[in-house]
Amino acid sequence: MSVKRMPWTLPRGDAICYSGYRRGQSPGQQCYPSVAEIREDLLILARHWKHLRLYDCSPHAERVLEVVRRERLDFKILLGAYIGAEMNNFGCPWGATYSEEQLRASTRENDAEVGRLIDLARRYPEIVWAVAVGNESTVDWTDHFVPVPRMIELVRRVKDALRQPVTFCENYVPWQHKLADLAAELDFLSVHTYPVWEYKHIHEAIHHTKDNYYGIAARYPGKPVVISEAGWTTNSNGRGIEPHNTSEELQESYYGDLMAWTRAEGILTYVFEAFDEPWKGSADPLEPEKHWGLFTVDRKPKRVMQRLYGDLFGVRDAG
Repeated sequence: MSVKRMPWTLPRGDAICYSGYRRGQSPGQQCYPSVAEIREDLLILARHWKHLRLYDCSPHAERVLEVVRRERLDFKILLGAYIGAEMNNFGCPWGATYSEEQLRASTRENDAEVGRLIDLARRYPEIVWAVAVGNESTVDWTDHFVPVPRMIELVRRVKDALRQPVTFCENYVPWQHKLADLAAELDFLSVHTYPVWEYKHIHEAIHHTKDNYYGIAARYPGKPVVISEAGWTTNSNGRGIEPHNTSEELQESYYGDLMAWTRAEGILTYVFEAFDEPWKGSADPLEPEKHWGLFTVDRKPKRVMQRLYGDLFGVRDAG
């Protein structure tokens, strides 16, 4: 029997994506941040943000929820389920080919992950305001591809079990065409927009982001739309992003434009991301995936955050 779904509206307030993996830690190795490390992170973020986005239902996420409740921190969380590959995607530039046995195992794990999502959302209803069933699993370049009908199946399972609103987080391009049937099942849509990945320079970046957002909002009138990822990396080795188009100054500029627009328009926007994550991407230290944080992996504020956090860390305001 389906759970009765309650009326809701999109919340407001500053929002950020949080994944707390430090040096030597990674989800792939199941080496998670400790409770003490997570508490340190959340006390930093609580100074400025109201909303957090989490990406999976691993022990990392469970520890985050425990700390928020125990410390009585004023966070509302968009809790995600990580949905792994259920089909090979031969269009993935860095390879996404799996054996049939691996795909079957991933499908079983996806079902288990959705079960964990339901369990955590039920256990922490005062903290988890919404849930996301998957992240970037339908876009052409993904390495964890899942067909749309299967995504609909998983979304319906979650909606039948929870009162919280349900979404799916994806790059803006699939929302334009292929996800219409999935969109009809969701309570709101969650869009990713990254001008720097599309070779946009800073003078055109915010216009590109606006076009991405408003294009999807117009495609689905009456369906609420949030930005679940938007940001600017501060380093690149040239893999997909031109090195000259990355710096702390450019990150600060894009962040300022993004916040000015979304606050004025009341668009809930999860900035990507809180802290640099060394485990991501290749072993190259300048791999762009490692450098999206507003703070370094050592929890030091980058230029964009120095006005707000310099007093805590002894960093002189770059402004």
